[in-house]
Amino acid sequence: MTKIKRNAALLAASAAVLSLTAPLAATASTPAAPTAPATAKSLDWQPCKGSGVDPRQECATVEVPMDYAHPKGKQIGIAVSRIPGENPDARRGALLLIPGGPGGSGINNPSGKGQKLPQAVRDAYDLIGFDPRGMGRSTPVSCGLGQADLAPSRLRPWPAPDGSVTGNMTAARRVSDACARNGGDLIRHISTANEARDLDRVRAALGERKVSAWGVSYGTYVGAVYSQLFPHRTDRVVLDSNDDPDPTRVSRGWLAGHEQGVEDTFPEFAKWASAPGNPDRLARTAAEVRPLFLRLAAELDRDPIPWPGANPAELDGNVLRQALLTTLYDPDDFPGLAELILAARKGTVPPAPQAPPEAVLQNAVAVGSAVLCNDIEWPGSPDAYAKEVAESRSKYPLTAGMPRNAMPCAAWPFRPKEAPVRITDSGPSNILLVQNERDPATPLSGALKLRTSLGERATMVTVNSTGHDAYLDNGNECGDRTVSHFLATGERPSRDKYCG
Repeated sequence: MTKIKRNAALLAASAAVLSLTAPLAATASTPAAPTAPATAKSLDWQPCKGSGVDPRQECATVEVPMDYAHPKGKQIGIAVSRIPGENPDARRGALLLIPGGPGGSGINNPSGKGQKLPQAVRDAYDLIGFDPRGMGRSTPVSCGLGQADLAPSRLRPWPAPDGSVTGNMTAARRVSDACARNGGDLIRHISTANEARDLDRVRAALGERKVSAWGVSYGTYVGAVYSQLFPHRTDRVVLDSNDDPDPTRVSRGWLAGHEQGVEDTFPEFAKWASAPGNPDRLARTAAEVRPLFLRLAAELDRDPIPWPGANPAELDGNVLRQALLTTLYDPDDFPGLAELILAARKGTVPPAPQAPPEAVLQNAVAVGSAVLCNDIEWPGSPDAYAKEVAESRSKYPLTAGMPRNAMPCAAWPFRPKEAPVRITDSGPSNILLVQNERDPATPLSGALKLRTSLGERATMVTVNSTGHDAYLDNGNECGDRTVSHFLATGERPSRDKYCG
């Protein structure tokens, strides 16, 4: 696959899962009293199906209440997977691999990211993956959206070229109506707090008194909420690429974080794109790259380039802006964006990107929308968004007002069933945060707010690196070593640490 195709595919996949972990609580809510938990013996472990799965990975289903307010009512399935620890003599317990999103699948994480873990960690833990409620191999939901509403640049609320939010409000009503019509009862019960409660059912079904966790992106908020609701069920918790836990905004704050995250990260792309000897060089100096990009996006707003086979079937300014946002998640994808820019400047386009299967997109968008909209109530007035968008466009032109615009939540027909969970410093001191300095989706500014909320419960490792997902991905050796040592031994730095 060429760099352009790979980047475009990543663009589609990333937007499909909404990636508001920055890409999505008043007083602490009290979890409903749980029913008798499942036991480890009740899990019927079978070989996992699918290509690319480690032959050691096995799968099972944990039954949980759809509605924890009525724990003896309808039950749904949570698909879980595991690769047992590789050294029984060194076994410590289970490590939950919490996926991002919201709308991300984690069932194959033991075979994927779990195999990046150092041997000492894989020896000590059963690696546990899962699909969150509503997702993938768990009891699934879908909104049955039209093809146009699955376009990557439509899944993020990019305003019209003139800044108008009218089209976004229309789309919000259309998507929300489809979710209410096709999502069934389950879509009303998909939330971060319920995912945390599901995880405690998984813990019990595994027969573990406590569990460790590695949450990434939106998974950091899930991990923080789990640690708040079930503090004494946690062992060693790593939160990687961290969400702002502001209980007054939650998912609205995660979306808004992109404007600062892109500003933090774009200079690295500009330096790369102006480096002598770069075959995809865009400009002679880094200072020239930003105005070049803004001019091209404005030109494409006025005169899009037809893009047969793509969704939408043209390269306009918002498609380019979405490509920028997604590319900044991983510096390895910089060449793909540069090639797209070079092609567009010539009036051409690369081959149309291959999107994920429609069923996968439908499922991811439904789960992502449900979490964002059920966690907290969003304003319903277009005027509220128009004002915020205008201010954002002025201060942060690279993101053109998108981070403060209306998601489907602006027209969501259901009220949140409970207040967001407030993250506090009450609980055991067993959390390690790891965070890149330059992250477009979960910026350092938001991660510092989570660090403050957790107080002495946490220590934070800030990594001098660029991109989303720090540990064993876009971070550095110092950060990776610090996190691995904590998982293997339980020893954290005595104070917050900077990995330069």
